[in-house]
Amino acid sequence: MKLVFAVVQDYDANELLKEITSAGFRATRIASTGGFLRVGNTTLMIGVEDYQVRKVVRIIDRNCRQRTERVQPEIIGDVHEWYPAEMVDVVVGGATVFVVGVERFERI
Repeated sequence: MKLVFAVVQDYDANELLKEITSAGFRATRIASTGGFLRVGNTTLMIGVEDYQVRKVVRIIDRNCRQRTERVQPEIIGDVHEWYPAEMVDVVVGGATVFVVGVERFERI
């Protein structure tokens, strides 16, 4: 058995979760934050049999595409002279996926 962790942008999370559950998988949704923009992410935990990992990763790939957004960089502390004053293009979206082995699983 495997546990798939998928860290995705909040923007993609609802549609991804709908697709995951429609395919018959169960998922636990956890709010998370990180990355350059410090924006909300969603981390999904999906327990699957070994042979189902490829199917789950394909669903994630179909629903979490990278895209470019124009943003104003957040100024942190007293280093504003180092930050560009204009908007910058930043690649967002996509997914970071971890697949780990599960030694034991119980539903209580």
